Amino acid sequence: MEKSGNAVQVRYFSGYIRNWRALCEELGIDRTLSRTERENEIIVRAYSKWKLDFMSHICGMFVIAIFDSDANKLYIIRDQVGQKHIFYAVADGDIIFSGDISEIADDPHIKKQLNKRSFQQYLFYGYPIGTETLYEGIFKLMPGHYVEWDGKNAEVHCYWKPVFEPDHSKTLDQWAEEIKAVITQIFDEERNDSEFPYKESFLSGGVDSSFLLAASDAVYANTVGYFGYENTGFDESSLAQHTAEILGKGFRKRMISAEEFFERIPLVVEKMGQPLGDASAVAFSIGCSAVREHTKVVYSGEGIDEFFGGYNAHKTPMQPDWKYYLTCSHIMNEDFIRSIMKDYDENVKASDPVKDIWNSTEGQDELSRKLTADVSLWLEGDIYLNTDRTSTACGVELHTPFSDIRLFNIARKIPAEMKFMNDQNKYAFRKAASSLLPDEVAFRKKVGFPVPVRKWLAEDRFNKPIFEMLSGDTAEKYFNVKELADMWNRFLNGEEFLWNRIYAVYAFLLWAKKNLD
Repeated sequence: MEKSGNAVQVRYFSGYIRNWRALCEELGIDRTLSRTERENEIIVRAYSKWKLDFMSHICGMFVIAIFDSDANKLYIIRDQVGQKHIFYAVADGDIIFSGDISEIADDPHIKKQLNKRSFQQYLFYGYPIGTETLYEGIFKLMPGHYVEWDGKNAEVHCYWKPVFEPDHSKTLDQWAEEIKAVITQIFDEERNDSEFPYKESFLSGGVDSSFLLAASDAVYANTVGYFGYENTGFDESSLAQHTAEILGKGFRKRMISAEEFFERIPLVVEKMGQPLGDASAVAFSIGCSAVREHTKVVYSGEGIDEFFGGYNAHKTPMQPDWKYYLTCSHIMNEDFIRSIMKDYDENVKASDPVKDIWNSTEGQDELSRKLTADVSLWLEGDIYLNTDRTSTACGVELHTPFSDIRLFNIARKIPAEMKFMNDQNKYAFRKAASSLLPDEVAFRKKVGFPVPVRKWLAEDRFNKPIFEMLSGDTAEKYFNVKELADMWNRFLNGEEFLWNRIYAVYAFLLWAKKNLD
């Protein structure tokens, strides 16, 4: 998207400007313009007025590339918490960038080569963590950062960091009222967007998506279930349906079979552009395809756990021998990775992506430090990689209102003792939710988004392709296949916890076979 003849040109935009009405009024923009024209004008005029501070005036999700012809510079900017992804590389004197890393990797000026450091980190965390990608020479722009390109050099600058500064001057009720007020504002903006008069929502059994559904204009709630696992710990659909009925919303459930799940994995890995060891991405992809049959825009409740402290890891005290908090999700230890990797590098440490962030928060309370790490790395590296790439591939525009920077700016001030209270996580948020939800929903214990992969993977009728990949030619290039076989046999003999290691290796091998072999 580019507007010629102006000193400022929009070269790339992906996302959604939620507060566009207020910006149009402030910047003198005709609100009857088409969405594309309107977004272009907002970016051009906002940059002209506020220069690079214009990012702080936009609420929503975005990746923007603008060219300032007066300065003869290109700026590539990612939103504060990283809801949209952008990748870049410098090759043959030019900068290449895209929200789809595969477009960069397929460029004839790029040599596809495995980044072994990133590969080793991927095995530890289960997701591509930090600025490096699994392609050598291709980088991810981190949230709250921008690239300044002058035609020769690409300099990366940070314009925003997640800083938690607890404010003890307010009561729990006051914080709950502030949360509710900003959520009301966010959904008033969503509700008044005439270009999207009909929306639906994803709904699990938890408080986040339930509060979202209650506060929003979504007409239908959507969830997934699994054949053979109805009414088990792997299926939240009955809880979701009960919530939808309480709120008077329509409800749809998409049932997923094991066959469909395993058939979908290669497509998800391909569309993701990099391997991701998060099996829920496959279920989310199937859910997005189902929703696309009814609507172009769907709500999802990402962000709350990382903003308000929603994971057990957030309330589990750090062990005395832990030097760093290695985000809320890591699936392999370094000894195990050393045993399965052919080219394990002792100089690559699991703590490398985390240590600078962790050290920068020294002196803060433990929860604030953990949340800073998870907002900076886990949220964007796993959760948003999943939701952004998957929904885009399915042709759905995913809105994540709870990831709005205005809600974070409240969450960052709420003291830890109001985030964990009465044996409940994200308590202040639950308190706010209870204004629209019955207590049985608002204070329901976290269930998560479980997928019965560990059960399916143990069945011969489903696991043959996985075993063949783990023992095949591609695996021989990167792994000690005897160790992979041992892991496989241990899993089949009852060590069920190994399932996510197997899945992460399988996802990598699918990606490597297609992109590196």
